[in-house]
Amino acid sequence: MTTSLFVRRRCAVVALGLGLLSGLPGAWAQDATRGVVTPLDLKACKILKKHPDGNSWICKGLGATPVYLAEGDLRYFMSAGTAPEKRRAAQQTLGPFNTVFKGQSSRTSIEWRVTGQGKVQTPYATIVRYYTQRDEARGEVLVVSKVSATESCHMVAIDALATTNAMELARKIADERAEKFSCKDDPKIEGQTGKSPL
Repeated sequence: MTTSLFVRRRCAVVALGLGLLSGLPGAWAQDATRGVVTPLDLKACKILKKHPDGNSWICKGLGATPVYLAEGDLRYFMSAGTAPEKRRAAQQTLGPFNTVFKGQSSRTSIEWRVTGQGKVQTPYATIVRYYTQRDEARGEVLVVSKVSATESCHMVAIDALATTNAMELARKIADERAEKFSCKDDPKIEGQTGKSPL
């Protein structure tokens, strides 16, 4: 085999490999760079206020972005950002009785949708799973919230038991709508319904 033929074949193999890499689905690439999951352990949070109906806490979030968590009337409220307790999300929850903790656990997780990589990650949305109950009916609801330098608010609620690929839908909504969403608007229900109390 001549040197020039060998070089041509080797270049063809490299080009084929690069072509395969560049052909990876866009959604996969976005999720690899846009999704960051952090744990939230209530026992590691700082109590902000104590109240007979439920306490409020400040918890570690993503980097320098704290999370506000509060309980009241058997419902949970969660907000993220600078002074998160003063943002609209701190006053928002779901209609049914709910919690962000499964069973008797005091731990949950937050998926942050972010721009940037490494140590420089700026969140623009969060996705949190709520466990809901109305009478004997129990369910799971994904809440997509906007997070910006000045705002944090609920955008969408998704019945995670009724909606096929509910997490993928939540990510798509966060990625496509969070930047333009106004926190003056009320959150909406997206996806299929009928299995989880909303």
